[in-house]
Amino acid sequence: MKALTAALLAVAVLTTLPAEARRSVRPDPAAAEREMAPLRAAATDCFADTVMANPAAMRHARAGEWYAAAGVIGFLCRPEVDAMVQTHDRLFGRGTGQRYFKAAYAKHLDHALAERLQPLLERKAVASAEPPAEKTATEEPAN
Repeated sequence: MKALTAALLAVAVLTTLPAEARRSVRPDPAAAEREMAPLRAAATDCFADTVMANPAAMRHARAGEWYAAAGVIGFLCRPEVDAMVQTHDRLFGRGTGQRYFKAAYAKHLDHALAERLQPLLERKAVASAEPPAEKTATEEPAN
């Protein structure tokens, strides 16, 4: 009788555990990456576009403070971040998405924003079809 009670209790416990806790096999890394890559790209695109549109964020970006720049506008990219976090939780277990976002993705975001926005922030010489002012002032008009 005790064995039957213990067996029933074990079955009850195992069936009430969330699917993530019962999962013994991790997803295929390539399949997980195929799911995470577009979500990561969407979040990064949102951060880059929103930083460019916000003067306070741009001040941080010009100073090379990429994570601070993203922090200024982070709430605007919440839907993209939430999708990424929820998918990570589904693939790797509850709570892993927030850890991923705060660690690995934050490091990725710093590098991705620097790579995308730094070239736009650098001052570049612009070619002009106009002759220099000193050249036009010294030329004599043709009659």
